[in-house]
Amino acid sequence: MALNIEDRAVISELISMHGHLCDEGELDRLGEVFTDDVVYDVTDFGQEPLTGVEAVRAAAVTLGDANPVGHHVTNIVLTEGGEGHVHARSKGIGINRDGTSGSVTYEDTVVLTGQGWRISYRKVVARRVPLGGRTK
Repeated sequence: MALNIEDRAVISELISMHGHLCDEGELDRLGEVFTDDVVYDVTDFGQEPLTGVEAVRAAAVTLGDANPVGHHVTNIVLTEGGEGHVHARSKGIGINRDGTSGSVTYEDTVVLTGQGWRISYRKVVARRVPLGGRTK
């Protein structure tokens, strides 16, 4: 599948929209970003993967004040996949209420649905050491 410039722009905006919705507390709109059956893999944080957009919403509500006050997505790289899907890799920076921050990498599978592009799988990988842990 060849991605055109419009698809690339729409997918990049889709990935960015997640942070805007979370930061504004518009969690009822997460279906505009994710498929209904999304798998949101947070195993790197010692949790089980979340399945379904409602589970993602409920997890954010449960975190409450522990949620970042600012989600910032950068460095979006898109790779064409097979029929109707794209691999997206991006960086996320979360700014916490106390001013501390954290960095993650998002590994997404984005699929073309009847409602447009949606994320069907997201793996969140925490960035904990410089240079990916490489010393040589």
